[in-house]
Amino acid sequence: MTISEDESASIVPIWPAFVVPVLSVLARGETMHRRELTDAAADVAGLSPEAREETLTSGGYRYAHRIGWALSHLSKAGWVDRPSRGHYAINEEGRRALHDNPGGFDYARARQAFAPFWPDPVRRTTDRPDGDERMVSDPDILDPVEQIEDGINRIEREVGEELLSRLRESHPDFFEQAVVDLLLAMGYGGAEQRGKRIGGPNDEGVDGIIDQDALGLDRIYVQAKRYKDGNNIGRETIQAFVGALHGFGASRGVFLTTSSFTPGAVDYARNVQSRVILIDGQRLVGLMIKYRVGVQVKRTYASVEIDADFFDE
Repeated sequence: MTISEDESASIVPIWPAFVVPVLSVLARGETMHRRELTDAAADVAGLSPEAREETLTSGGYRYAHRIGWALSHLSKAGWVDRPSRGHYAINEEGRRALHDNPGGFDYARARQAFAPFWPDPVRRTTDRPDGDERMVSDPDILDPVEQIEDGINRIEREVGEELLSRLRESHPDFFEQAVVDLLLAMGYGGAEQRGKRIGGPNDEGVDGIIDQDALGLDRIYVQAKRYKDGNNIGRETIQAFVGALHGFGASRGVFLTTSSFTPGAVDYARNVQSRVILIDGQRLVGLMIKYRVGVQVKRTYASVEIDADFFDE
């Protein structure tokens, strides 16, 4: 099975890796509430603080979601019991499984162990006569919520690439207005959308201004560079922008580009006294997608799950 790019980038172990930690915690003999069990299993798995902070796009901690998915499979397999609402306990089948699988589970072993407990149409696909490992049962062995998120992420990557291409091909005036529109969509400029493009031959090194208050006492200055991929912004260009900010008596600015920034430019912006935010092409299109600038929602889907808190009370 091929793990998706987004899943492989996660530092949280795949859900089969939590099967043994969950069983190990319950093997201590206690009946545990789902929340306590989740935290204890994460401890046994040796989850780092960074892994515990990783979240799903739809919200919630990824590790808790994957432990919940492991617990769901354990319940279907009959390896754990639910003696009361929201509480779990290991049974003899679970203890036997823990004893027989000291090395833990990966996707292949999880498929082998849990496939018999899936619905018949899925189970039939796990025994292909051609021995093809591209199992049709992947939708059941993989967390469906993360499958949806992976699919959305793939779509957004493709849209982001097209966005970046179109921005690079656009007229400079259009690009300058687009970045101003983005900052306004992000909430800068207040409810009155106080922002404008001022680019042109006499722009004095600034392409846009965002007024943070009605009187324009607090302003953010914007510079936008529409460059090809590989034509990165260097330190000198950022120095020139900082100089322009000083000319306006300003201390804050945003520099956006369709390319990227050299390490020297990033280091300079990080250490200069003025507050300068650098936004490269990838982050630019990511923000445009997030705040729906230059894109539109094609279709929406609703995903439901059991409200565990409702049943745990």
